[in-house]
Amino acid sequence: MGGTGKSPVTLYLTDLLLDTFDLAILSRGYGRKTKGFTWVEFDSLASEVGDEPLMFKTLVGNKIHVAVCEDRNSGVENIQLKFPKTKIVLLDDAFQHRKIKPGFSILLTTFDNPFFNDYVVPAGKLRENRSGAKRADVILVTKCPNSLSIAQKNEFQLQLNKFKKPVFFSMVNYGNLMNFTFEVPLIKNILVVAGIADPKDMIENLANSYNVESLVFSDHHQFTHAEITKIHQKFDTFAPSEKAIVTTQKDYMRLKEKVEEWGLIKYPWYILPISIEIENEQEFNKLIIDYVGKN
Repeated sequence: MGGTGKSPVTLYLTDLLLDTFDLAILSRGYGRKTKGFTWVEFDSLASEVGDEPLMFKTLVGNKIHVAVCEDRNSGVENIQLKFPKTKIVLLDDAFQHRKIKPGFSILLTTFDNPFFNDYVVPAGKLRENRSGAKRADVILVTKCPNSLSIAQKNEFQLQLNKFKKPVFFSMVNYGNLMNFTFEVPLIKNILVVAGIADPKDMIENLANSYNVESLVFSDHHQFTHAEITKIHQKFDTFAPSEKAIVTTQKDYMRLKEKVEEWGLIKYPWYILPISIEIENEQEFNKLIIDYVGKN
């Protein structure tokens, strides 16, 4: 039900393929107030297309087409109608979308909460039974600790052997803080503001270097002016000096249109960029490239 790291993997695949193949990203556009097929442009609003698709377009630029449509079949048809040279469409969240048949499926499961120990909602966070993993072509274990041992990997692998799929392990890499209002010369204290499915790893990573407090909201949360005012009030009092507000790339997509109107411009707001690092990267990439090259 979210939090497995689909967005960084989508961006990883985009970066892997975009220089060689004509491709597009098709998303449902979760949280948008519109319906039907919509192209994602640089000046689109998160309320129109969803925060994740807008983030893809913002980070990748004109090198790729990004669209949203709740009906994936219709979405693919619209993409190919306007851009017939498009041979690859990345679907960022469609494993349970059974009306469309994907050519290659990557199943993500986090190291801390693997699907083989989880249950279907409402008892757990799974959208379907564990046996659905058999439809995947690759299983990618996400958010692994950097200190992952061979013994831990072997134990994890044993749980997945029955699915008879290639298994890869990946870690999150956090980049340098990037300001989108104004920069402060020194940061020792951070107020984390996050409206994503699972900000735990982000908070723990920042806590290794800073004094951290956090305000956590629901996934894809639509912030209000009143909430931003309370965030700023909290920031004014949580530490005496050398401080900043840090949020995620996806949250920024929902906040950027209100930076001046809601007074964010008066506070030091930063983004913490993330990417993924895949163990045995060349082998993983070869599986993707080999599939794409045959079709």
